[in-house]
Amino acid sequence: MNSTLYVGSVMHRRLRPRRHRLRYRVFWMLLDLDEIERLPRVLRLFSHNRFNAVSFHDADHGDGSATPLRAQVERHLAAAGIALGGGAIRLLCMPRILGYGFNPLSVYFCYQRSGLLAAILYEVHNTFGERHSYLIPTGGPVSAGHRADAAIDQKCPKVFYVSPFMDMAMTYQFRVAPPQQRVSVAISTADAKGVMLVAALSANRRALTDMALLRVLVTHPLLTLRVVGAIHWHALRLLLKGVRMRARPQPPAAAVTVVSAEA
Repeated sequence: MNSTLYVGSVMHRRLRPRRHRLRYRVFWMLLDLDEIERLPRVLRLFSHNRFNAVSFHDADHGDGSATPLRAQVERHLAAAGIALGGGAIRLLCMPRILGYGFNPLSVYFCYQRSGLLAAILYEVHNTFGERHSYLIPTGGPVSAGHRADAAIDQKCPKVFYVSPFMDMAMTYQFRVAPPQQRVSVAISTADAKGVMLVAALSANRRALTDMALLRVLVTHPLLTLRVVGAIHWHALRLLLKGVRMRARPQPPAAAVTVVSAEA
């Protein structure tokens, strides 16, 4: 199977107006959307759309409807003029742990049948129950021209409210090493004065087995609950440091922002 496990860490470093840093150990699953329904047959600790120690629920992603996630992503790709021709779509995300899940960021890697990475879809979730996605082509197999393990640089304007401590007039700069033995996603958030926040996740691949799932459940207890707890704990610390909160605007009318590769 192409689905696998990644174990690593996430780091945030705020530079302005007050310095603040955090780092936590985290694990993610890389799920091939064509394999998710088959995984429970080989993994006792994993279920699809059902309760288990580790589970994946379609409603936690995309538009939350009954429409298969692959169909949803392909619809967004078609709107951007991208056809995969049946190529793989693999989602990097944290699963639900004992029924509870939250993903600040989920990343869809969209491949052509040849194996070339055609686009990346960044699905952002905030703690107010909203989500928005940024779809960015890699530039196409000819213009991309990089090795399968080479880092990909992308950028887009921020249009979705995430943190109450960040303005909206900002730009995201992504640097992504697509999943192989290692995966990493680094994001720089900048305003007119320069970079304000740098965040990064990096992890190493592990075979997806029941033993591996049991191991990360022990070494990363109640992972998703701890992620949400950490978000609110660090929000309190920023308040105590005097960082002001920004009002939450209405979310974008469109669920997905399509960004041209040239942008």
